[in-house]
Amino acid sequence: MTTEVTAELAEAIQRGYDQRDRENMAPTIAYFEALLARHPDHPVLVYEVAGAYDTAGQEQTARGHYERALALGLDGDVLRRCLCQYASTLKWLGELDESLAVLDRAREQFPDSDAVRVFRALTLNDAERADEAVAELLTVVTGHAEVTDLGRWAVGLRGLAKWLADGRPE
Repeated sequence: MTTEVTAELAEAIQRGYDQRDRENMAPTIAYFEALLARHPDHPVLVYEVAGAYDTAGQEQTARGHYERALALGLDGDVLRRCLCQYASTLKWLGELDESLAVLDRAREQFPDSDAVRVFRALTLNDAERADEAVAELLTVVTGHAEVTDLGRWAVGLRGLAKWLADGRPE
């Protein structure tokens, strides 16, 4: 199974996004389903269909497509995006442990991904693990202190993130 996205396919995917109306996702879902029918079992297109259903608030349907896309084999940035979106869908379905497991996998494969950390923070927050959630977000923010006005506080905030993540040790 190839995960290659030709220039033509990339343009077709972009057209789907350009025409998307988040208030009425039915045309976008139909567009990506038709595109997938022309390229059956293409894992990137299965992922795009999942995302369309997800945006429409049809998490259970999206879940099945995310799982299928992952089983068909994704790699690189599209795998990272799929793992984040799949974990978010699981979170919305109330499956917090499963969501965290997906995000832990994503963190192992993409250790420098801010997106993975932010999605993990959101799931941790829903799991009532606020200290860990804040620690994740502080790690993201202080990792980019040069583009904020955190300045000299960044080092201290990184220490606070570690302290929170470690469970507030004495």
